[in-house]
Amino acid sequence: MSVGLLLPLAGLALVDSTSIGTLFIPIWLLLAPGRVDARRILVYLGTITVFYFAVGLLLAFGGSRLADLLGGAMDNRQVLWAQLVLGVGLFALSFRYDGKRSRRSGGVLRWRDRATSGDSSARWLAGLALLAALAEVATMLPYLGAVGLLTTSGLGAVELVGLLAGYCLVMVLPAVLLLAARMALPRLVEPVLVRLNGWIERHSGGMLGWILAIAGFLLARDAAFRLGLFD
Repeated sequence: MSVGLLLPLAGLALVDSTSIGTLFIPIWLLLAPGRVDARRILVYLGTITVFYFAVGLLLAFGGSRLADLLGGAMDNRQVLWAQLVLGVGLFALSFRYDGKRSRRSGGVLRWRDRATSGDSSARWLAGLALLAALAEVATMLPYLGAVGLLTTSGLGAVELVGLLAGYCLVMVLPAVLLLAARMALPRLVEPVLVRLNGWIERHSGGMLGWILAIAGFLLARDAAFRLGLFD
């Protein structure tokens, strides 16, 4: 296990820690009226962590078997054309999520409404966590990159599982630290949370647009090269 592996993993985990599910919703839960119940928010964060960890295990240990089962299907020209169309579609969809359009259409505000309109029970928060995680699966590029690094690093199963677990914990670490600060120093932390919420409302739509654009570009570029369109 080298620093050359740990540093990229840590960077990707910190990028993942700024998503809707791992940071935005926790901030809104911390800003909700009434007393902050740390146990319930930890249930939410725990659900997010377990979901990502399970997806990572599935990808890391099931991906190679799936590739063997598919054989050369991913090199089939029809599949590659479908990948190209998907990539172009994601890239086109990204333009719906520029900052101005996102604010007009509600965008990320719909997630804020979900986070602050429930009954705040542990079961409801766990369900919200699963909903947010499922919604982000299509755009979890940093996580996919991290799993790719782990599976190609030649690590043993125990080390891979340990690093994957550590990655998932780092993903929710900023939210946990905000929760601890909110509990310990509410008067000092609440203005910071309000400013963070304002920044989220102004910029989150653009961030999602960039993620979709990058994902679409990478998919389309890979398919185009494998189809020989640039030869």
